[in-house]
Formats: sequence, structure tokens, C-alpha cells
Amino acid sequence: MLGTQGQNSTAIQQIEKGDCMQANLKTFSLSTLLAVLVLACAVAFAQSGTCSGMSVGQGANLNGFVPFQSSSLWNTDISVAPVDANSSNIINFIGATVTLHPDFGAGTFHNQTIGIPYQVVAGTQAKVAVTLGAFADESDPGPEPIPSNALIEGYPRPGNGDRHVLVLEKDGCWLYELYKATLKSGKWSADSAAIWDMTINEQRPYTWTSADAAGLPIFPGLARYDEVAAGAINHALRFTVPTTRRAFVLPATHWASTTTDPNAPPMGTRLRLKAGFNISTYAADDQVILTALKKYGMILGDNGSAIFISGVPDDRWNNANLNLLKGIAASNFEVVQMGTIYTPANVPTGANPTISSFTANPSTVSAGSPVTLSWSVSNSTYNIVDPQIGPVRGTQTVATPSATTTYTLHSTNQYGRTTASVTVIVQ
Repeated sequence: MLGTQGQNSTAIQQIEKGDCMQANLKTFSLSTLLAVLVLACAVAFAQSGTCSGMSVGQGANLNGFVPFQSSSLWNTDISVAPVDANSSNIINFIGATVTLHPDFGAGTFHNQTIGIPYQVVAGTQAKVAVTLGAFADESDPGPEPIPSNALIEGYPRPGNGDRHVLVLEKDGCWLYELYKATLKSGKWSADSAAIWDMTINEQRPYTWTSADAAGLPIFPGLARYDEVAAGAINHALRFTVPTTRRAFVLPATHWASTTTDPNAPPMGTRLRLKAGFNISTYAADDQVILTALKKYGMILGDNGSAIFISGVPDDRWNNANLNLLKGIAASNFEVVQMGTIYTPANVPTGANPTISSFTANPSTVSAGSPVTLSWSVSNSTYNIVDPQIGPVRGTQTVATPSATTTYTLHSTNQYGRTTASVTVIVQ
């Protein structure tokens, strides 16, 4: 989160998204360049695992894999980044005496597990349609490999909360996230759905939501027991506050507020535990979490309780140790220097992707025969073919329709989405 408000050059935006190698550094003054090099292009952690190396199952071990590139703002070391000029005012707005709260743990509270669960599936997991509700126009269409036994946030009695469902597909390296998910008569529905390519630093279109209010992925911000047991969390954590500003800073892309107070934190605000805070008296597991809060900080992802940090329910957590974190006040944190603060007045605009062609060969087949779907697309970040296929890379894929089917290519970048369709006739 770099630069100062009002610096809207393409280079600044690329760096804010973590694309250091694509930025034209010649656009900067010497002082700005030095700040950029320190803040954005710093060497991040060394990835020790692979997407395909993840274990499969509910709450499975990722075996060292961390989603997105090392240059992602989720994965960037911000321990020496400058403090934002408005840090004190933002902390006071949140409440200097408000204390940290780990919103995860072992066991249940009010018959619900504590935290946001996830599951890892293989590429062979069947993809299913997800019926989309309130935020369908800002959602990814799927289909998605959501198993029928996927854990819903709050299980075994999810209730009326956010009901997130998070699924990582290890072979294709995709992340699927649902908000307000429901399984009824074997069919999934959700108010919002977002698909994330974990091999790149994907961004939602400006002003679009995701399964989280800030337009961010949820999974990368969760504290997991397998990481803590391994001795390090190599990414930022997710947190919430009761009131946010009608604004966002990257990597967030969406606001969920009518508040225009400049001291209210915009979505995407990153807090960092102060370097001088003594963590040596805390339990070893707590020290891993606190070290991550110093090195990577925590990114504001949603409206909720004050500085609740997100994590995964796991019966291996020591709740007594986690409760010790509740003695750490907001005054022990500082706001990392933010990049451009985007409001309704200055949201970037640009060209949607261009789909030059989308074809089927052959276009008439017998049931179950293969069809090659091909496309030519420019200026796109990620592509989805609906129905049956889901997210795709490259320029073609194979479908096997059992009935006459109209396939739609959805191409998305940071400015919006373009679609094109082709019909395959099954005789």
C-alpha cells in the first residue's frame, strides 16, 4: 500500500497490486522511487510448497503452499513500511482501547464452530452449478467444485451468519468462495460467488464485491493451525471493524458503508503490530500469530466486531492461549501507509476485456462427443466458461455436451467483464 493519495499513475496502480516487474519506475521522483522499492518490491517469503502438493480434505494441510504470488500484497513483508500520516486518527476512530479478538478456536460457541472453515479438493471433483442471489451481477458464474459435504461457516449449525464456503482446488490451483451459501435438495445457492486464480495476483473489478465485503479473497487472510504448528504464518491476516469508510485501498475493490469520515478506515486498510511490542511473554503459538502481525499485518476485509482477526476452526487450537491475545489494545497497532484511497469520486475506469472470437468446433455433434471451444481474448485477467467448464487458462478447452448447449465465455479484468456465447447443437 504505497504512495500518497492522488498518485494515480499506471505504475502506482501496478505496484499497489503487487506487479512490481510491470511498473514503469521512470515515472517516479527519486524519493518516491526509494519508497516504492522499500515498500512494494521487497523480497517476500520463499514459497516452500506447491498448489498440487496440498493435502485433500476438510481443513487439509497446505504443506507450505501460500496462495498468490510472493509479490501479492497479502504476502509482502511490510514490517519496515512507513506509518500512514492518518494512523493515529484511524486507530482512535476504531477505538484505541478496543482489544484484539481471535475469531477462531477449538470447540464450539453457541453450538457453532469458531472460525471460517475450508476444504481442499482434487481436480477430479465434480463441478456443480451455484444459483446466485443478491450479488449475482458482481459474481463469477461457475460451475464450481463444491462437494455436497463442504463445510459452511458456523457448522454444525450455520444459522443466519455469513455462511461462507471456501474450496481450494489443488490441481488447477483455483480458489472458490461463497457468501451466504445454502445446500438444499443437493443444490448449492449463494448470495455471492468469487473464483480466484491462486497462481497470479488477481483483482476483482473496481467497486465489485466478492464473498467478502471488501472484494477480497477470504482464505488468504485466515490463521490456520497447520501454519502455526509449522512455526510461521507467511501472509497478512483478515480483520473486521464495526464502521468502515465509503472507500477502499488496494488490494480491496469494494466499500460497504455510507460513512465519509476521513478517519474511518477504508476497506483494505492494513494495521501492523508495533515493532516494539514485546511478544516474548506469550505462548509459542501466540508468538507465531503476533510475529505475522508485525511482519505482514492484517487487512480490513469486512464490517463486523472491532479488530476481530479471522482464522480456521480447529480442535488443536489452545483457547486459553488464544484468549491471551485479547489483552492487546488497538493502540498497540499502527496503520501502514496507504496507497490511493478510492472513493466514488476517483474510482479508476478503463476498457473491459475484448473478445475477438469464441467458437465451437464442431458446432453440431452427437450426444457425448467432444467439442473444442476456442477463444481469442485481450486485456483479460481471468476467463470462465459456463456451463460445465468453469475457470480456464489458455485459449481453448474441450466440452462434451449431452444436449444442445449455449456456452458463454466470461472475460474479466479490473474494469469489468465482457461475455460472448456460442451454441453447440446436439442431434
